[in-house]
Amino acid sequence: MNKKSQTEQQKVRREWERRLSVPDEEVLLRKPQRFGKELLRVLRISWEYNRGILAFRHITNCITVFGSARFMEDHEYYPLGRELGQQLATHGFTTMTGGGPGLMEATNRGAKDKGGYSIGCNIQISAEQIPNRYLDKWITFRYFFVRKFLLTKYSSGFIFLPGGFGTLDELFEMLTLVQNKKINPFPLVMIGRTYWQPLLIKRIFLFSPISQIPFIKYW
Repeated sequence: MNKKSQTEQQKVRREWERRLSVPDEEVLLRKPQRFGKELLRVLRISWEYNRGILAFRHITNCITVFGSARFMEDHEYYPLGRELGQQLATHGFTTMTGGGPGLMEATNRGAKDKGGYSIGCNIQISAEQIPNRYLDKWITFRYFFVRKFLLTKYSSGFIFLPGGFGTLDELFEMLTLVQNKKINPFPLVMIGRTYWQPLLIKRIFLFSPISQIPFIKYW
């Protein structure tokens, strides 16, 4: 391989690294850093936790809804998310989502349709995710694990609309915590049987002991 080809490959590699990673997380996971830098990062993480707790500490009667950020208003699942938000508001629940577009927006929008209280935990990522316009209150987080903690801390139930890797990550973490008795069982509802059935119901829950636990429901 000649020098010119190597240089081109290095440029392509650097470009992909720039696109696929947030620099702070890349440094955090790659190797040990100087103690001062590590300490500052711990303080930054602690500040994010404290900021979220202070912002949402008065939230009660809350349901968190997870779902795809890529299913927009013209998608078949968008009306489903909006109807869900309407139903939650009608029954007096605060609606919490990841605060972004797609099915998160649909659910927040449905809650606002019925005068419900709608909140979001947004995330700072390389492909900028702007908080949707149907939120009464929101925070944008830097770290995914802090965001996930706040999405679960104040909720008494969780609903999963169709989604991708992020939604699956949140679903399986909740299932793992309950299965290993790290948290008490709480309602886990998956909506969209045609979406969830091929992946979860037939291939995972059928052969897993967790399938016998009554808190899992799907429609």
